[in-house]
Amino acid sequence: MSDAYFGLKNLPERSIKPRNSGLSMVMDKGLSIREVEDFLEVASTYTDIVKLGFGTGILTPRLDDKLKLYKDAGIPVYFGGTLFEAFLVRNQTDDFERLLEKTGVTHIEISDGSLELPHDEKCELISKFAKNYTVLSEVGSKDADKIIPPYEWIEQMETELAAGAWKVIGEARESGTVGIFRNSGEVRSGLIAEIIRKIPIQDVIWEAPQKTQQVWFMQLYGSNVNLGNIAPHEVIPLETLRLGLRGDSFHFFLK
Repeated sequence: MSDAYFGLKNLPERSIKPRNSGLSMVMDKGLSIREVEDFLEVASTYTDIVKLGFGTGILTPRLDDKLKLYKDAGIPVYFGGTLFEAFLVRNQTDDFERLLEKTGVTHIEISDGSLELPHDEKCELISKFAKNYTVLSEVGSKDADKIIPPYEWIEQMETELAAGAWKVIGEARESGTVGIFRNSGEVRSGLIAEIIRKIPIQDVIWEAPQKTQQVWFMQLYGSNVNLGNIAPHEVIPLETLRLGLRGDSFHFFLK
């Protein structure tokens, strides 16, 4: 950050990489090598982890070259949970682990948003992979009609963290219209409040691709809330929200 150059005082104190809170998880849905280079040139300082969204990793040209760019920038990468589920539903989790070994990917998302998976089996998978990888586990369904009561969100998050997950992810998809949000994009504020009462906020990454959603979380939980599914071109705009350098959050941190 270039605040020393501009001399602007009393900005919110941001956590420093490698962060445990205040994470910005970025979704790469098929960036080219040149686009990744351009993205990293301007936003690597503010990016903590990158997800190759859903199953795009399979279709990405020059995948090894892309992964090396992110690695050289010190940014971990993981394949979208949907790709893991595609291997899981075909009884190919061993093949998925071989993919991780071959590509050198150190993080894994374990989710069940597109399939029905008994929760104890999900926790067993988390425990298995947590022995060798950093696990992010996603809670919530991609089905907008499936409403999970707050106590189930809390129970699942608690048990998945206990099983070895580094962070749990609040499902919202890249659209921000399911899971922790209504189909209009409105935050399910009661659900979030219930979760926060039981789960340490630094242990949750909230998928929040829309600006209004990001503003809502920052207004209640401050600059260093973990947010995910951020579009690459929105990383610096998100950081301005975190620092009160955008009209939407201008007054949040002046005190």
